[in-house]
Order: sequence, then C-alpha cells, then structure tokens
Amino acid sequence: MQNVERTALFIDGANLYATAKALGFDIDYKRLLKEFQTRGYLVRAFYYTALIEDQEYSSIRPLIDWLDYNGYRVVTKPTKEFVDSTGRRKVKGNMDIELAIDALELAPYINHMVLFSGDGDFRSLVEAMQRRGVRVSVVSTISSQPPMVADELRRQADEFVDILHLAAKIGRDPAERAERPARTYERRPPAPPVDPTGGDV
Repeated sequence: MQNVERTALFIDGANLYATAKALGFDIDYKRLLKEFQTRGYLVRAFYYTALIEDQEYSSIRPLIDWLDYNGYRVVTKPTKEFVDSTGRRKVKGNMDIELAIDALELAPYINHMVLFSGDGDFRSLVEAMQRRGVRVSVVSTISSQPPMVADELRRQADEFVDILHLAAKIGRDPAERAERPARTYERRPPAPPVDPTGGDV
C-alpha cells in the first residue's frame, strides 16, 4: 500500500465546463471519479464553483447536489456583482484562493495533484506544490481555438493532459443522452371547458 500513489483532484468548475463546451462534449462526473480511482488511491476530489445567491433556480444546483452526494467535496461561494468602468454590470466569482488553500493544506498527504483548470493564476500554486514534493498534472486543452490553458501553467506542470485524450473515458455517452431526453416543462394548453349537461359550451 506504501507504493500506491495518493492523488487529489482539484476541479475549477467554471473553467472545466467552458473547456468541455469548447470541445463539444459533456463531462460525466461519475466516470471521471471512477477513472481516477483506478489510477491510484484517490484521497479527495474537490469541485469549486461560485453560485448566484439570489437566483431562485440555478441551472448548476442539481449538479452541485449530485456531486455532494457522490464522492466530491463541493466548495461554493456566492458571486459578487459589480459595475465596471464602462458602466456594465458584471458578476465575479473567483474560487482561486479557496482551491489554493485546500491544495496546500492537503500537500503533506498526497503525492499527486490533478488540477482541472487552464487558468494561468494557478502557476504559483503549482510551483508551491512542487516545492512540497507533490507532482502536478494540469488537465485542460490546447485543441480548442484559442487554447484553454495558459502557456505559463502548462510549462510549470509536471504533466499536461489534454482533456480531449480523456474524453472517451470521462465524457458523457451521447447514446445515453439520446435515450433520456431532457425533461421539458412546457405549459399544456388549458383543457376546453366542459358543459356538465353534455352539450358544447
């Protein structure tokens, strides 16, 4: 058991979603977890995302709930709204600090960090993890136009994995999606009124 690599996954949710979308496939998070469980001892799988707090229904909420019950440690925080210099309303939801702190705290207990992000801001974190003796793999893509991974992050990583090469193992099966069509919530037209005497109204 001593020789088994102890791995932790750190998923930048918004970044991974944008990367998979740019490549035209959906991530199957159950398959992703299984794939990395077969590669060694998976200590923890973190998923980071910001949530719009005052939205009555967020499209990401079902995914967050599912991940929470199925082996992921979900870290969320509310987004902040602000007005930029041009007067446009913008939403900010950066999870870099949360991810960095979790990674550094876990560093003594793992040999391998797998970072699902192409964000160049993580270069310093990757370097800090390497100084602590942790091997770092960055999962993103250079197959999209433009590439989704920052050059400095890719250079710093011990290993760069193009997510396109993992698509067959962690992508959602298109056949499965065709079998289970997305539920639509269209309103049905109201039924015509019924005359209790049997005649038409």
